[in-house]
Amino acid sequence: MNYGNIKPTDIADGTGVRVSLFVSGCRNHCKGCFNADTWDFAYGSPFTQQTEEHILSLLEPAFISGLTVLGGEPFEEENQRVLCPFLERVKQRFPEKTIWCYTGYIWDKDLAPSDGRKHTEVTDRMLSLIDVLVDGPFILEQKDLMLQFRGSANQRLLIKSGGTFVQTVSV
Repeated sequence: MNYGNIKPTDIADGTGVRVSLFVSGCRNHCKGCFNADTWDFAYGSPFTQQTEEHILSLLEPAFISGLTVLGGEPFEEENQRVLCPFLERVKQRFPEKTIWCYTGYIWDKDLAPSDGRKHTEVTDRMLSLIDVLVDGPFILEQKDLMLQFRGSANQRLLIKSGGTFVQTVSV
């Protein structure tokens, strides 16, 4: 897996001050995407053990609320297989910090265990590590700059409650 960018202090992609990892590779190709460079799986730099250690060190300060993973597309099959063990390391080392993830896929459709087109052998493990999931493709015609943490009105902000995601009206 490659990544396009790491933001050490991000306040736009989740609550509080966060570290954000922009992975490379996306098959959605949403019209009007703010980060179209990351559609290419070869874009950016390889996600190595040193990259993981760097992100873990960025998460250490008490003022950092957690990690946000976006892209590109974290739930492309090949990205899931790299991200899942990394997110396990993050949760183990920083259980008090939250993990947010943005996906252009639909949680209860595309990522569903029964017939989700993006469900893999690690999808359920990866979802179990995520505290907040923003799902749904960006739809340019539904773009709304007033939405918090979302780009278009169709996207959902899902917060983990009782081990499953529930849709919120606002944050």
